[in-house]
Amino acid sequence: MNAMPHFQNFLRAGHSPTLFAAFVYFSFSCCIWVLNGAMAPFIGETFDLSPAQKGLMLSVPIIAGALMRFPLGVLAQYIGRKKATLVEMGLIAVAMLFGFFFVHTFNDLLAMGVLLGIAGASFGVALSLGSGWYPPQHKGLAMGLVGAGNIGTAVSVLVAPPLAAWLGWQAVYAVAAGAIAIPMVVMIVFAKEPPDVDAHASLREHVACLFEKDGWAFSLIYGVTFGGFIGLTTFLPSYYYDQFGVSKVQAGQLTMLAAFMAAAVRVAGGWVSDRWGGVNTLTIVLCVVAVCLGGVGFASSSLVLTTLILMVCFAALGAGNGALFQLVPLRWPTTTAVAGSMIGEIGALGGGLVPNAMGLSKQYLGTYAGGFVLFAVLAVIMLGVMRVMQIRWTRTWAEKGGRARTTAPVAHSPRTMPRRKRA
Repeated sequence: MNAMPHFQNFLRAGHSPTLFAAFVYFSFSCCIWVLNGAMAPFIGETFDLSPAQKGLMLSVPIIAGALMRFPLGVLAQYIGRKKATLVEMGLIAVAMLFGFFFVHTFNDLLAMGVLLGIAGASFGVALSLGSGWYPPQHKGLAMGLVGAGNIGTAVSVLVAPPLAAWLGWQAVYAVAAGAIAIPMVVMIVFAKEPPDVDAHASLREHVACLFEKDGWAFSLIYGVTFGGFIGLTTFLPSYYYDQFGVSKVQAGQLTMLAAFMAAAVRVAGGWVSDRWGGVNTLTIVLCVVAVCLGGVGFASSSLVLTTLILMVCFAALGAGNGALFQLVPLRWPTTTAVAGSMIGEIGALGGGLVPNAMGLSKQYLGTYAGGFVLFAVLAVIMLGVMRVMQIRWTRTWAEKGGRARTTAPVAHSPRTMPRRKRA
C-alpha cells in the first residue's frame, strides 16, 4: 500500500506548521535535558566522581524533568500551550547561564541537574501542542512525529563532547543558552494555539487516570520504554568511557548510534501499531528489550557486539514509545493529552532508576551487568502485566491486538468510567 497519500491526508487534517514547531521545540529540549550525561566523562574527571556519584548526578535531571511536567501542563492550561513553551524556553536559557557561571562543586552540579529538568518538562506540552490540531484517528501519528524529537538526545551526545573538548564542558551550557533562541523563533513564527480543549482539565481530571489500573499499567510500561531510552542515553557515554576505554568524544559518538535508532523508529512504531495493534507491537518490543539488555550485561568484553546489541535495543525502545502512545488515544479518547501527560510524567521517572542502578552495581558488585539484568527483569515483568490486562482491553476499548475499533468504542476516560449493569 502506498503510504504517501495517507501521509498527505494526515497533513491536510491538521496544522503542519504547528506540528513542525512542536517537533523542533521538543528536539532542542531533549538535547539540553541530557547534557550532563553527554558530558559525564568530562564532569566525572573534573570532580573525581565515584560510580555511585555519577549515577546520582545522571539521574537528577531525569527525575526533575518528570516532576516538572505536571506544573508546566498546568501553566499551559492558563496561558496556552504556545505561550507555556516560550516561558519554559526562557527559563532554560537562564538555567544554562547558571551552569556556565556557578557550577563549581558536586552540590552545584546536582542543582544544575534540577535546572536541566526544566528542559525535560517539555514532553506533555509538546505532544499536546503538536497533536491538538488533529482528529482522533490521526493523533497517534501526530504524537509519534513530535515524539521523534527524541532525536535531540542523539544530537546532544554527538555534539556536546567535541564542544566540551574544545571550549571546556561548562562553556557548552553557554552555547545551549544561545541555541535555545532557535526553537523560540520557530515557535513564535510557525505555531498556532490548537482549538481543542483537551488540555483544559481540572487537577482532578489530570490525576484521574492514576486512580485506574490502566493508568498505572501504561505508566509502568512507559517507565521501561521511555525511561529505558532516556536513562540509557544519559548513562552510555560514561559506560563506554569507563568500560571500553574509548575517548570522551568516541563515547558520545557510540551513544549517538543507539539514541538515533530510538528516535528514528519511534514514528514507525506508531505507524505499525495503527495497523497491527499496540499490544502486539509492545509484546515484541518488551521481549527484544529484555533479551538485548541481558545480552549487553554479558557481552561487556566486546565493544562491537555491545554497540550492535544496544542499537537493536534502542530501536525496540523507540518502537515501544510509539506503540504505547498509539494506545493512549484509544483508551482515553476525550482526554488524550491529559492522560498522556500524566503517563509521561510517571513513566519518565523510570529513567532515573537506570543510572542509579548502574552506578550502584559498578560500585558494589564491580560490574555494570547487575544494572542491565535488573532492567531486563523489569521488562519481563511489564510484559506479563500487559498480557494479563490486554484481555480486558480487547473486550472494552480496543480490537484484538490493540488496534482501533472500527465500531463505536466503549467510552472510557478519566472523566467518566462506565458502570456495570445490574443483572
